[in-house]
Amino acid sequence: MDGDEHPRDGTALPPPASVWIDTTPETSYEPLSGDREVDVAVVGGGITGLTAAAELTDAGEDVAVIESDRIVRGVTGRTTAKVTAQHGLIYDHLRSTVGDELARGYAEANQRAIEHIAETVERRDVDCDFGRTPAYTYTDSPDERGKIAAEVEAAKALGLPARFVEDTPLPFDVEAAIRVDDQARFHPREYLLALAESVAGAGNHVFERTKAREIEGGRRNRVVTDRGTVTAETVVVATHFPILDRRLFFARLYPERSYVLAVRASDVPTEGLYYRPGEPMRSLRTHVAGEEDLVLVGGEGHKTGHGHGPERYERLERYARERFDVEEIPYRWSTQDYSTPDRIPFVGRVGPTTDGILVGTGFGGWGMTNGTAAGRLLADLALGRSAPYRRVYDPTRFSVAALRTALGENAHVAKEFVGGWAEGMRDDDATTPAPGEARVVRRGRRPVGLYRDEGGDLHAVSAVCTHMDCIVNWNDAEKSWDCPCHGSRFDPDGAVLDGPAVEDLPTRPFDG
Repeated sequence: MDGDEHPRDGTALPPPASVWIDTTPETSYEPLSGDREVDVAVVGGGITGLTAAAELTDAGEDVAVIESDRIVRGVTGRTTAKVTAQHGLIYDHLRSTVGDELARGYAEANQRAIEHIAETVERRDVDCDFGRTPAYTYTDSPDERGKIAAEVEAAKALGLPARFVEDTPLPFDVEAAIRVDDQARFHPREYLLALAESVAGAGNHVFERTKAREIEGGRRNRVVTDRGTVTAETVVVATHFPILDRRLFFARLYPERSYVLAVRASDVPTEGLYYRPGEPMRSLRTHVAGEEDLVLVGGEGHKTGHGHGPERYERLERYARERFDVEEIPYRWSTQDYSTPDRIPFVGRVGPTTDGILVGTGFGGWGMTNGTAAGRLLADLALGRSAPYRRVYDPTRFSVAALRTALGENAHVAKEFVGGWAEGMRDDDATTPAPGEARVVRRGRRPVGLYRDEGGDLHAVSAVCTHMDCIVNWNDAEKSWDCPCHGSRFDPDGAVLDGPAVEDLPTRPFDG
């Protein structure tokens, strides 16, 4: 089926597509051809990589951006694009876990990221619907008023212009909210395509459809791709999940998928970015879309590889219809984010002996400001300049609270690994899937993932994730094989959609 049935009236949701990708032109940068030498190689063409590349280009560096697909079509092309330092109930948490100094640095870095985007839009004359708007974190539960009040006090103590309110521009009542003024919204792909043009226009390189397979450290670092090798003084790894794992990022990053509907309604709020924490989380913001604005309704987050399915979109649609006068739902899509144990991203050198390899990852759903802050920090480190937020984002940092979180998450991963193999190794002589269905079966000593498409063709691949051998699960909402351990995703024919895996799932011969 191209769409999922509406839970009440039988109408279908549209096929998955991001409004940001659908409303901008396809890029056509050439792939790498042969070997190159540059000052800085940037692996990844999202907001972190392109921000860093633009900063480095402005500083006169010879830069190559390496993207496995087309730029700004991954996580950055599937965001809700909230440009805000108000990241839910974070500052009261950070003050109690990492202390006021790091918490203040985190707030400042994200506030400065907003101003950097605003200045870039003006300086480069970027037409990307940039506009100032307040951000709200709200609750509709009387029991949560205390948490909202505590977060307001924490944010104010750290220098954010926060205040406690009981009314918002939403067309429904809230119990209480944090309001932070002078935040922003924009069209992320229009903004970043302009940055890419500035990089290429200065004589630097943007290589699309060039898959980085390995990074080799040394006096001159080397990015080994499927189309040649790029040698550079510095390598910036901005691939959402790092393709190299010398700091055991797989054990310190936790993947989560979430879903978005773009809704056309008669009562779209005229301003504001909205976030309701808790279960289920909800995210709302207006997208300026010509004559008729849209409201982006997000939520239904879950661990990658768990609990997916069309019902996620259905619950989100029910929520939208209960709170807005919905006329049409022209877009829907999903996305994936990684979080760190202490909720602060990892940005900087991957280790004390690897000055020339830098990484930015773990933005926890707040990638527009964190990704911008990361790109600027990575550029400063590559250039040897002063980097004021280096300690805030340091990938080598340690805390007891973060260690406890990491141990709990990795116990869950171990359980998934053992349980997946136990299930995948059971004898299974049942019939193959019907059209539109998928399953994991055992053939010989190896689990095989089977998916029969709507046309009746059977797709058979290894069900063993190429990252660390966990057994993948079928994601019926996105028609993908998802790893429940570390978040790798593959299409029905095994091609990598999301890392940390860099190798495809091998195809398997199968009669049936």
